[in-house]
Amino acid sequence: MKMIVFGATGGTGHAFVEQAMANGHEVTAFVRNPSKLAIQHDRLHMIEGDALNEEDVVQAIEGHESVVSCLGSENLKKSDVLEQMTGNIVRGMQKHGLKRIVYVASAGIQKEIPGFLGWMSQRILKNVLKDHRNAVNAIVAAELDYTVARPLRLLDGDVTGEYRQTDVGVPENGKQINRSDVAHFLLTSLEENRWVRETVGLAY
Repeated sequence: MKMIVFGATGGTGHAFVEQAMANGHEVTAFVRNPSKLAIQHDRLHMIEGDALNEEDVVQAIEGHESVVSCLGSENLKKSDVLEQMTGNIVRGMQKHGLKRIVYVASAGIQKEIPGFLGWMSQRILKNVLKDHRNAVNAIVAAELDYTVARPLRLLDGDVTGEYRQTDVGVPENGKQINRSDVAHFLLTSLEENRWVRETVGLAY
């Protein structure tokens, strides 16, 4: 599969690129700074650009079969940067006739985390969650074939392939998941064409 990855230099994006390459896919990494992605491979291509620049994004998407967004916020301040970048991606997909996208959001975008943890997440992450929520709404409104991951607290660590997922709420008593396993979920959803038009909570 020929896929383009936005946010490839972040923890989840980097893990996704490595796993996709290992599985034989052709990957384009859309990055602001190519030097931050320390991966070299015959099937890895890099496009330098700014995801906030619609022209950059639209041009980059041409010729691919699927889109992967591992974009994230740089801080907890009020922002619509994810909504803007995702809007550019959506418009690029529409222009070039792409339908399949996988997107990493966060648990809490649907106010689905129960109890004190849910209350804290809404209080501390309210700006990030709102931005992700608006970005996801743009994807859904465009009637794309999306899979949205809603992972709980992200950790560094090796891929295990053993985690729980649910399309309603979050896995019971789940608290965390490795970024590499979120990447594994995204890649599996593309390879097996699963969880289409679903938002999926992820945790161990």
